Amino acid sequence: MFWLRLLAVLTLAGAVPPLAWAAPNGTVVVAQGVVQGEIFAVSDTCTHRGGPLSEGELEGTTVTCPWHGAEFDVRTGGVLGPPAATGVKSYPVRVTGKDIAIEI
Repeated sequence: MFWLRLLAVLTLAGAVPPLAWAAPNGTVVVAQGVVQGEIFAVSDTCTHRGGPLSEGELEGTTVTCPWHGAEFDVRTGGVLGPPAATGVKSYPVRVTGKDIAIEI
């Protein structure tokens, strides 16, 4: 396991939370400011039909897939609503200085 740097905290500083963002490798959504300013990371790919979660709606701690409406908890990756039957991968997040990284 190693830590992959995603972006600088300053990139998020001017954003109005909540924020969904696809990492350059296309695998992660980062949500900032959702719960007490915490940052979460989950897979960007919906487990139902592969929709891009970073293009979906983010409300509170729930991200909704834009393709078929499956819902996931950004804190855990757990599935909250159909049609997805399984959750998405969740990643530990670390903020070090000005950098946000995930453990992969």
